[in-house]
Amino acid sequence: MGEKGQAEKQERRRRAAAVAEILEKKYPDALCSLTYQKDYELLISVRLSAQCTDARVNIVTQTLFEQYPTLESFANANLEQLEQAVRPCGFYKVKAADIQNACRLLLERHGGHVPGTMEELLALPGVGRKTANLLLGDLFGQPGVVVADTHCIRIAGRLGLVDSADPAKVEQQLREVVAPDKSNDLCHRLVLFGREVCKARKPACGDCPLAQLCPYEKEQGALRQKAQ
Repeated sequence: MGEKGQAEKQERRRRAAAVAEILEKKYPDALCSLTYQKDYELLISVRLSAQCTDARVNIVTQTLFEQYPTLESFANANLEQLEQAVRPCGFYKVKAADIQNACRLLLERHGGHVPGTMEELLALPGVGRKTANLLLGDLFGQPGVVVADTHCIRIAGRLGLVDSADPAKVEQQLREVVAPDKSNDLCHRLVLFGREVCKARKPACGDCPLAQLCPYEKEQGALRQKAQ
């Protein structure tokens, strides 16, 4: 990497640190928006959240976790009944099968607990890097995890912290510029920020606490001036 590349990375690190500090003040409680009490419940909730809102998942799991109160009950469930229980979250046949098979593997291979390594998590049905990173961060407090969801990808791009929309590349680039002890909480805060302020179609740039750091806001401001 040449001098220009090094300077650009240093600028991204400076900006990432400033973003983390501002969002920490705005959202002091950097908590996952999914409701769970047991480690496997978070695994199930994250699987259900694919192409579904966290709010709907929380409504579904409130009943689901009462209907299936143990890991064994998920593993031994009637699949058709499980499908109907998770149907409101969409893609219910695939999700129900993944949940049941994952629960069986937790019992067979991991002593009834969610494993704590990326390799083991990726071997579970329905678990990709985004899910694995969330579990490693929230359940195990592992530093340096990056949950590259849609909010994270969009906002990191607008802030100029990454130059790609590919989840794997976003994860890699954010790992390089965000302090390891800040990354997991920052990802949770980006979700909250994305829902409240930096929305996909109409970001509230005028009310944004990150406006002074944001290349996207400056570009939009220039376009507005040009149009006047």
